[in-house]
Amino acid sequence: MFKSLAKFGSNTLLSRILGFVRDLVFAHVFGAGSATDAFFVAFKIPNFLRRLFAEGAFAAAFVPVLADYRQRSLAELKLFVDRVAGTLGAVLLLVTLIGVVGAPGLVMLFAPGFVGDDGRLALAAEMLALTFPYLLFISLTAFAGGILNSYGRFGVPAFTPVILNVCLISAALWLSPLLAEPIVALAWGVLLAGVLQLLFQLPFLHQLRLVPRLRLAPRDPGVRRIGVLMLPALFGVSVTQLNLLLDTVLASFLEAGSISWLYYSDRLMEFPLGVLGVGLGTVILPRLSERHLQASPEAFAHTLDWALRLSLLFGLPAALGLFMLAGPIIATLFQSPVFDVRDVSMSSYSLMAYALGLLPFILIKVLAPGYFARQDMRTPVGIAVRAMAANMVLNLILVWPLAHAGLALATTLSAALNAFLLYRGLGADGVYRLAPGWGRLTLQVGGATLAMAGLLWFGVPDLEQWLALARWDRALQLVLWIGAGGAAYFLVLWLSGVRPRQFLAQGD
Repeated sequence: MFKSLAKFGSNTLLSRILGFVRDLVFAHVFGAGSATDAFFVAFKIPNFLRRLFAEGAFAAAFVPVLADYRQRSLAELKLFVDRVAGTLGAVLLLVTLIGVVGAPGLVMLFAPGFVGDDGRLALAAEMLALTFPYLLFISLTAFAGGILNSYGRFGVPAFTPVILNVCLISAALWLSPLLAEPIVALAWGVLLAGVLQLLFQLPFLHQLRLVPRLRLAPRDPGVRRIGVLMLPALFGVSVTQLNLLLDTVLASFLEAGSISWLYYSDRLMEFPLGVLGVGLGTVILPRLSERHLQASPEAFAHTLDWALRLSLLFGLPAALGLFMLAGPIIATLFQSPVFDVRDVSMSSYSLMAYALGLLPFILIKVLAPGYFARQDMRTPVGIAVRAMAANMVLNLILVWPLAHAGLALATTLSAALNAFLLYRGLGADGVYRLAPGWGRLTLQVGGATLAMAGLLWFGVPDLEQWLALARWDRALQLVLWIGAGGAAYFLVLWLSGVRPRQFLAQGD
């Protein structure tokens, strides 16, 4: 299982690095303002629905049912795949058509602050009509990825986001200068990426003899079973995304640039979350589903415990490092003539707020599969609703004194509540208890993280001094300080007795 995580994580790391390059290009070509706000809204709406229909609720419902069908004949499995693909495709096509036709209304719903601002509203609606079909293609891509993940082929689905980043970078650099409204090039890039990502998966499905023939069969028992499981999971697995959309709604009422500041800081937080949190959740869900079908509660709990230990080992130092280096990271990556010093400062505030929630975000990705693998979707729904309610209240409280950073902090606090309730629920069900050794590991990781924090606190120049450095000097110093912090962390871990074999053995 550790090898699967390494394979998924390495390909995801490549995608995230290209994602950094993508955002770097965005910041230098388009900056942070009304046009970028409009694009980020146009991209966030189908991207949010993708999290529901694709690797969110659909994956949580599809993978456990697929694990059951894999124990049957290939003919039954193939028919099941055909019917799920046909039914999912039909639903997505209908939703896509509604989204394209109703683009202006959707923009007004998700960014009501654009109403009365004809420029942002019209531009966002124009781009949403182009980006919304992305939902259809990327959800079918995630469907194919779910099949591949179930067969242990984690590398291929993890690589496909690279295609999105390449398309967006190309659109920004080469297509945008040819258009009357340059930012619209990014919408065309999103649409093209959706098509290419789906096509990329098909040869690998062909190797498994599982390329689907679309068959509409909403009454099929397997399809209905997925539908029953999926409806509550729409809330249970996607509470973070719903919270981020609430941020967008409120940020649309703030000064121009607020949505962009939140976008850039969220993207930086998504880097470690995607590599570790999404990677762990993706790898353990098929394994947990198998353990549940085998009626092996000890192995089930062992898999969860391994994932939680890795979450602490890497998530805590990543969160603190991101918090302490927020300003230098933003300045090094994004500052340009169209992304000025104030944009750097504002983005760093929201990144610091998001960084505090990195570990809870990772824990949600790990703990939620503990319910989905047992086909228990109701419990996460209740937890999600409570976390969403808390987020809404916190948004209204914190947005006034802290503006956009308050929205990020509210999302962090609601994620912490969500993670705690998920953990408590697994304990109440008797599914998971902390295994021996957690106290010692917590002290070891905590001590090493404090050592890293002390080094960064006393060594890293403040933001004003950082901004005075030349661009390449910033980049060199940032790499050196990240390397020094990581070296200090792992050295103290080693001295305290932590060894890699502990986690390699547990992941078998």
